[in-house]
Amino acid sequence: MQLLVVGAGEMGRWFAGHCGADAVAFADRDPETARAAAAGFEGARGVSLDTDERFDVVCLAVPISATPAAIETHAERARGAVVDVSGEMRNAVDALRAHAAGRERASFHPLFSASNAPGNVPCVTVSAGPTIGRLRSALEAAGNDVFETDADTHDDAMETVQATAHTAVLAYALAADDVDPRFHTALSGPLSELVEGLTGNTPSVYAEIQERFEGSAAVAEAAARLADADGDAFVELYEEAGE
Repeated sequence: MQLLVVGAGEMGRWFAGHCGADAVAFADRDPETARAAAAGFEGARGVSLDTDERFDVVCLAVPISATPAAIETHAERARGAVVDVSGEMRNAVDALRAHAAGRERASFHPLFSASNAPGNVPCVTVSAGPTIGRLRSALEAAGNDVFETDADTHDDAMETVQATAHTAVLAYALAADDVDPRFHTALSGPLSELVEGLTGNTPSVYAEIQERFEGSAAVAEAAARLADADGDAFVELYEEAGE
């Protein structure tokens, strides 16, 4: 199986290493990034974004906002299947339907950074077939739990598990003072670890998530309700949070 990965960053490299491809090519708007990615795989190579080669599978591993246009541009380079790992599914799936007709199509979302793999991988299969089946089997063999969903369910969930969660953790980081670690509690210690894990990644990735999915405003509203609550109101909110 010959694979072209468009977007030679962390997730593109992760997909290339775990999808069962026999030969890999990387393309990126920065040719040096593509060459560097290829250097990490035996027999892999970098190719230009406007290559006229065709591949069994084309995987789009570009930012959320760039995914629909990338699918439109690069789907024609796929003989068998077009997939993406962008993390947003409504627009990605619409683009797969519109621009990759006649090919197997699926949208995968690894719910982890490459350094934390393996993990859960929701998938929307637009058009099934043996190539998509082979990709799923390889990802599962690498220890991932690949499960089928639909675009609306996925994107609605991302509002909570990504946009809301990221906002809450970053808000804690911005509000908290530095303290002697010996003072940390069973709650503040893990929160500080979450801050370290979140802020050690690429900020533009998180900015794209915040722009695409709602959730931050709800965190701000909930924090304001807590901050303004008197004793009785706080107890009610505390109990509401535990329901």
